[in-house]
Amino acid sequence: MADPGIGEVVGWAHDAGARVFELAPGVVERVATTVTPQPVLAVFPMLDVPAVPESCGLVVVMADVRDPGNAGTVLRSADASGADAVVCCGGTVDPYNPKTVRASAGSLFHVPFVLGCAVLTVLEALGAAGFRRLGASVRGGEDYTAVDWSVPTALVLGNEAWGLPAGLPLDGLVGIAMEGRAESLNVGMACAVLCFEALRQRRAEARRSTMQR
Repeated sequence: MADPGIGEVVGWAHDAGARVFELAPGVVERVATTVTPQPVLAVFPMLDVPAVPESCGLVVVMADVRDPGNAGTVLRSADASGADAVVCCGGTVDPYNPKTVRASAGSLFHVPFVLGCAVLTVLEALGAAGFRRLGASVRGGEDYTAVDWSVPTALVLGNEAWGLPAGLPLDGLVGIAMEGRAESLNVGMACAVLCFEALRQRRAEARRSTMQR
């Protein structure tokens, strides 16, 4: 095992009690889903949780997000910005899709996520739990910088081509003002912009609270 980085990873796995097998040349290339796979593979149990954890401040809801790369980027953006959970509603790509796992860049293991629920059921439950439900919209939404993200909020992201499903029980829409000729942002990028604005506001509120003590 010439690569010291691989040896370190294998050592961590062994110390954690995992079984470690060294494969013959060419085996990884035959079983992996990429043309040039990484030299280490691992098997993990399912990670999703049955319900949104209590005391969440920001929950990201994917409603019919079909592209695995986009879904992985949403998970990564939610994790990086400190969102408390992600819900993958029915119609959204399986978060265990290999491309989604890779696009999440490890965030699949860090941010709690719920899967397999109908979006209407999810939003009704979140509304009953006291969440304000905001749908991300290309047009007509309130400017995201003017939204108060300090209250418990469910951010709902729609399909890449068609946007949000009709008839959702939303409390409002939020949008990102754009210049140039782009029609819209990638859903993963839009998630990052919105969630990091929420993080910025929460940090500012925390600083104000600290200064007032």
